[in-house]
Amino acid sequence: MATRGSRSEKVKRIFYQFDVNHDGGLNREEMAALVVAVNPRVKFSDEQINAILDEVFRTYGDFIDGEKGLTYEGLLRTYDDGAGDVDRDFDALGLELSLDEVKGASMASEASSSSIVDERVGESQKKQRTAAAWAVSPNHGIVFDDTWKIVDDLEILVKRLKAKQAGSNGKVKGENLDSYSEAGWSRELGPSSEISEKRVYWEESGHDYALFVKELGVLRSRADGARSREQAFDGHMAIGRVLYEHQLFKEALVSFKRACELQPVDVRPHFRAGNCLYVLGRYKESKEEFLLALEAAEAGGNQWAYLLPQIYVNLGISLEGEGMVLSACEYYREAAILCPTHFRALKLLGSALFGVGEYRAAVKALEESIFMKPDYADAHCDLASALHALGEDERAIEVFQKAIDLKPGHVDALYNLGGLYMDLGRFQRASEMYTRVLAVWPNHWRAQLNRAVSLLGAKETEDAKKALKEALKMTNRVELHDAIAHLKQLQKKKVKANGGNNGETSFVTVEATKFKAVGEKTTLRQDLAIALEIRAFQRITRLSRCDVDLLKKEMSDGDVPVSYSGTGAPQRSIRKPNLEEILRRLLIFLKPETFQGAVKAINERILSVFDDTGAGRVDLGMFFAVLAPICSGSPEKRKRVAFDALLWRPVNEGGGAQIRKSDATKYIKLLRAIYVPSHGVSEMLELHGETDPSTMSYTEFLVMFDDPDWGFGIMSTLLKLETGDRNRHARERFLLPISRKNTDSESMELRVKP
Repeated sequence: MATRGSRSEKVKRIFYQFDVNHDGGLNREEMAALVVAVNPRVKFSDEQINAILDEVFRTYGDFIDGEKGLTYEGLLRTYDDGAGDVDRDFDALGLELSLDEVKGASMASEASSSSIVDERVGESQKKQRTAAAWAVSPNHGIVFDDTWKIVDDLEILVKRLKAKQAGSNGKVKGENLDSYSEAGWSRELGPSSEISEKRVYWEESGHDYALFVKELGVLRSRADGARSREQAFDGHMAIGRVLYEHQLFKEALVSFKRACELQPVDVRPHFRAGNCLYVLGRYKESKEEFLLALEAAEAGGNQWAYLLPQIYVNLGISLEGEGMVLSACEYYREAAILCPTHFRALKLLGSALFGVGEYRAAVKALEESIFMKPDYADAHCDLASALHALGEDERAIEVFQKAIDLKPGHVDALYNLGGLYMDLGRFQRASEMYTRVLAVWPNHWRAQLNRAVSLLGAKETEDAKKALKEALKMTNRVELHDAIAHLKQLQKKKVKANGGNNGETSFVTVEATKFKAVGEKTTLRQDLAIALEIRAFQRITRLSRCDVDLLKKEMSDGDVPVSYSGTGAPQRSIRKPNLEEILRRLLIFLKPETFQGAVKAINERILSVFDDTGAGRVDLGMFFAVLAPICSGSPEKRKRVAFDALLWRPVNEGGGAQIRKSDATKYIKLLRAIYVPSHGVSEMLELHGETDPSTMSYTEFLVMFDDPDWGFGIMSTLLKLETGDRNRHARERFLLPISRKNTDSESMELRVKP
């Protein structure tokens, strides 16, 4: 990434290239020429050009110099706000910096990032010394001279703390280059850094840190003692920014919170407090701060309009931290609509869509992001993953390789490419990818485990055993113990080939008496396969741990307005993000990452059937009725709640304790389309146009529900599987050795996902 100095020089060259009349401003005609020139592959219509220019001239009205147009400072601000990529535009125009410009830019960058010196210097020199990009920015920088003194003193304190905590190599613990995918979020009220952050971990329990906090308190008192509220605000914001730059997030949060108290309607302290809370893993509080920033920005009119895309992006990321990916998608879309060139918003949207199983939409968003920024390694990585999910494996391999070419130590790309090779049965190549992951991240136990599995697939059993043991050293998960025991068992009991030495495949002879004859105590193979699939869905979504009474509570407590569908029938429909909030309440016991997996499964299997038109709305009553049979509770209670959910729908209101027969028929067919897909398609085709006005009671509904051929009779088999699982888990918990850790109900897949 370009330094601040070279960045400003590049913007200056671009500005003078298009300031044809040399009046110090870019008028609409000159700006239009700039937009077209830096997007050579895009064919703009006159309407599109005018819309872009209207937005620029409105948003950056403070930088418009009469008829001259947008000033150089205004153009620099557009790039700072993420409206474009200065490096990409500079290259697209075929411009180059001269040697003198590069030298001058380097000196400017050095002046803006040099460390604190121990003696005082003149006021102008101090401003040069501490003038990071944020400090000299007209909207977000330091306003009062006294604040500069506080910043200088704080830099001295931080430098002293770093010197005391530095190890033998002169670095604070954890100060190493991160090679994972970028978080993608914006640290500043502008574009986030393209370089992965160096994460620093401060030792907060020692005497040195306690002394630092004490001296920091003195500086905060100086800020509070300022002559005006505005100056105190300026002081606390500057303290917070310096602390944030040095990754002292807890202390930075204190300063930003104080700034929020001083000016509650200012966007900046809420935004930065949200950033701190996110880094500290306090996602819910982070979301609340971003919402306050959003509220302030919307209330502030055009003053903060250009910040809205960044707020939307960070709000979406904080929601992802809570596992609320469908909700995050909405905010990423808003950011991309407000700023169509925001390649990071499009990348995050694509990644989030991939996370909920909407692969084609994910591919489209990620391709748009890459179109705007071809060297975006993270976007290539996620695009490849989405292509793999769609079965376009050869293209996925090419895109993964592109991500690795752009960023050779990209852990996610290497790991996921290894998984793709595993799926294709190319175990040797998979092993190589996992080895490269371990070279970057030596303690990546999942990579070590998958390396063992790939070596096993390549028939390198001894190396696989060694890799498994290495993985066991990294983590003590029970699955690794079981995997090693299984390998040992395979070696002890190698099955000999039956029938001679003709190279026949090994097999085991099973006596016919071992098989049970079909009867009342057996289940048809097809029914058992369907029941097992539903049971697997229950495990993924954890709905089998959700009490069915909670659905009833949501119906009684929820206030969902009645709306009208395209057919004119009244229904309580809600948007997917709102439905996700309800699911979060139902599955509140899940960790964010597990909840995200549950939502993905529900979206792919249930919501895709409900929202076949792509409107993004779901009939809530019918949704509750579909969930009820697979939640926990007695079978009678599940059926009763399903009936009550249908009764709760507006079309059945006023019918007493009866529902429409057509509604019940629609429900059963929907239920079978979702859970018994082999019959679902043909039956769903018959749904439209059924207007039977007759009603049915709960007793009649039970007869329809329990019908083994046309109802949901498979539920009886599902209940047997649930009972068997409960009994088996109870025995396993009783027999589990004390030295082993119970890992809840999660099961290790053959290929472990990151």
